[in-house]
Amino acid sequence: MAGYRKLGRTSSQRKALLRGQVTSLLYHGKIVTTEAKAKEIRKITESLIAMAVREKDNYEEVTVTGKVARKDKDGKRVKEVVDGKKVTVYDEVEKTIKKDSPSRLHARKKMHKVLYSVTEVPKETAGRKKNTKKVDIAQKLFDELAPKYAGRNGGYTRIVKIGPRKGDAAMQVIIELV
Repeated sequence: MAGYRKLGRTSSQRKALLRGQVTSLLYHGKIVTTEAKAKEIRKITESLIAMAVREKDNYEEVTVTGKVARKDKDGKRVKEVVDGKKVTVYDEVEKTIKKDSPSRLHARKKMHKVLYSVTEVPKETAGRKKNTKKVDIAQKLFDELAPKYAGRNGGYTRIVKIGPRKGDAAMQVIIELV
């Protein structure tokens, strides 16, 4: 008996399908899919969440100082004339960042192997690249989902049957984060 469902696809197609659905599930919170796909998605998602719960507090906060270009009200860099040349003006800024421990960094890299990157587009500028932003799903796992499931020992997802699909009578289910 095989250790996984083949879902009628080649290995590369299957991996891409599951990666996409796991990313969608973690981004949206729930998705509608077939029962066989949901059972495979559940395995991957539960392992990612368990990894995030295990490593959620495994970092140290560090204060760093960096140079940032000063900007005017329009968002353009401010320039000064020094020795006949236009030079950008920089300000020193202190910022507190989270520095991952080696085990948390390893967990983050393993998550990025499975998850796709998500680009969030505001509704008013749909279809344009302006004001889009990348959403780091691994960061969402550490910051939002891991604290939520910290006291829970597994069982982070729920599969609810909603009936057969009209076209081919495949059993449709909703898989959601509990």
